[in-house]
Amino acid sequence: MRNKNAPHVLPSYDSIFGTDNSETVLEIPLHELYTYENHPFKVLDDNDMVDMVESVKQCGVLTPGVARSREAGGYEIISGHRRKRACELAELPTIPMVIRKMDDDEAIIILVESNLQREIILPSEKAFAYKMRLEAIKRKAGRPKKNDSQVENNLDKGTLSVNLLADCVKDSKDKIFRYIRLTELIPELLSMVDEKTLAFIPAVELSYLKKDEQQMLLDVIKSLKTTPSLSQAQDLKKLSQTEPLTTATIKAIMSVENKSVSRITFKSEVLKKYFPTSFTSHEMEEVIITLLEDWAKKNPM
Repeated sequence: MRNKNAPHVLPSYDSIFGTDNSETVLEIPLHELYTYENHPFKVLDDNDMVDMVESVKQCGVLTPGVARSREAGGYEIISGHRRKRACELAELPTIPMVIRKMDDDEAIIILVESNLQREIILPSEKAFAYKMRLEAIKRKAGRPKKNDSQVENNLDKGTLSVNLLADCVKDSKDKIFRYIRLTELIPELLSMVDEKTLAFIPAVELSYLKKDEQQMLLDVIKSLKTTPSLSQAQDLKKLSQTEPLTTATIKAIMSVENKSVSRITFKSEVLKKYFPTSFTSHEMEEVIITLLEDWAKKNPM
């Protein structure tokens, strides 16, 4: 007689998808599943979640999640946090999961790669996901294999790691580093990047400010009801590297427009022929600035 508390065994991946993967899919009770520690992706009850809940009600969870066993009992979700939330809202008792044995670095790689497939990803999510993924790659690259010399194994480990990451994602290695810089922002400023009230490139420059300076800047932003331009952010970064910023100096920089810089505008029809139709003006600006920065490196003044 089957134990009522035992997980219900579903058909294997092999029988479902016709692959060589013989892992078993189990129906796991929701209360036995725990969020991955420091999970960088947000699970929001937004319009996408509403659509997912409706799909789960009608068709169930079509793609199983991935989890690993916890020493304290239950399972830690590696992939499937949003699907689990959809099941909760749909009032389903269980969710199909593959229980896989893996170490922390393997878990991070699966967690990040599965979530980066989403159509919409917030800058803060990318920032922490790239940071976690890069650190995991570096740790794996630093573990010597049999007959490998430790010296050879550590050569250019940082460069190799970011190149490996860049090969797996759509962003260049320079863009990856810029995203990772965002993790140095205080939460309030990072939220402004997500909300698109603080532009991406100026935010990267502001990430070099000390945490107390960032807090002072946030207060000035609220007071003046404006955010720093790229030139203002660069001025703040440069000054912070030579002397501590004060509220007065931040306000002075934020209050003065850089009139020595001429403004160049492009007609939208000129730019749009070089970009996919799905690109927003903000995304086009990011690409243009990235290309200009690369050009400036190759053509120093």
